Amino acid sequence: MASAVKDSRSGYGPLLRTPGAWTFLLPGFLARQPFAMLTIGIVLLVESTTGSYGIAGAVSAATGVSMALFAPQSGKLADRFGQRAVLIPGVLVHVAGVAALTALALAHAPLWALFAVAVPTGASTPQVGPMVRARWAARLGGSPLMPTAAAFESVTDEFTFVVGPVLATALCTGIHPAAGLVAEAALTLAGGLLFASQRRSQPPVHRPQDGDRARVSALSVPGVRVLIVAFLGIGAVFGGMQVSLTAFTQHIGQPGINGVLYGIFAGGNMLAGIACGAISWKVGPRRRLLVAYGLLALATTPLWAVTAVPLLGAVGLVVGLCIAPALITGYTLVESLVPAAARTEAFTWLTGAVALGQAAAATSAGQLADGFGPSTGFLVPLAGTALALTVLLALRAHLLPRPSSGAADSPAHGAIAQVPAVSDDRERELARA
Repeated sequence: MASAVKDSRSGYGPLLRTPGAWTFLLPGFLARQPFAMLTIGIVLLVESTTGSYGIAGAVSAATGVSMALFAPQSGKLADRFGQRAVLIPGVLVHVAGVAALTALALAHAPLWALFAVAVPTGASTPQVGPMVRARWAARLGGSPLMPTAAAFESVTDEFTFVVGPVLATALCTGIHPAAGLVAEAALTLAGGLLFASQRRSQPPVHRPQDGDRARVSALSVPGVRVLIVAFLGIGAVFGGMQVSLTAFTQHIGQPGINGVLYGIFAGGNMLAGIACGAISWKVGPRRRLLVAYGLLALATTPLWAVTAVPLLGAVGLVVGLCIAPALITGYTLVESLVPAAARTEAFTWLTGAVALGQAAAATSAGQLADGFGPSTGFLVPLAGTALALTVLLALRAHLLPRPSSGAADSPAHGAIAQVPAVSDDRERELARA
């Protein structure tokens, strides 16, 4: 059983020296790489067998939506029965689903058959990222290292979404259209089972008999619902930027610079994430989230009006720099808002919210770009973040830390030990409210 670490230091050095951290970091890094390969692998395979990007996108979207909707249930089961008990069967079902989808696509099966397999394939996608975050929370407790851990995971996720699509595309175009999905399945099987084998670092299991709070769903926590809205807005930035940058570069006759512009945007996100983890914050996470989200909404404002490529790159960089602080702080707030018995579920809700926001934004931005011109798609990130910011400001009281007392959170029950800084943060937040 992992014990909470009380450390007054912050920064990546102390974080990576946390006892037992590398036992789940390296397997977790390997196991999460396939996450970003799945949808692009489906698009490239299905397009090659049907000749239609529309069909390929629809099958890929079905996988993504089912992943987002079923991920919280996976998190809830992991909190109750343990990550290993959920991860192993999930990995096996997912690999079988990818194999079936690949075989059906190569056999030119009807569309309904592809959809029928795409749904369970997405639903069984291993939620390794949220599970790693839950292990950090169980290991660190209320330590000042928690924001650093959230930053580290954000950078790791961003790196995954840079490397995964590139790897899948190279395999599909250089070897065989199905090679991307084959590699995704192989990495999922090897990485998922290796991560599941790390039993000592997984969070304690919370059975119903541990007390009433152990039965609390993460979605019943008001602060989690507020964070879900915020993460939907962040997903709107990702989806809107992807589609709008593609439409813009094609419109000006320079489709080759799309990757460069999106790389600048993603690079800004990674740089800000690294910086956030290196800072010893004196301001409470609730205020940091409100400020960071306000800056994010402000940064998306000029996107639709920019017509010059260098200026669009500069604005995209600023938008990327503003995403990481909001994303990292949102994940950090989970530790103080949600009982230990529901934290994996909470992390999966937030991850799913980003995916849903991204899918909805990609669709909306594409329709705006088709109907009103390529630049209008950039209105989607602005609208998504502005609406989410309004909700955050209106319901900011729900983001105050929960009381730290209670049997479910006592060290005797394997939950996260609270350090005095948490209580101090609560008093400061109440004073600011």
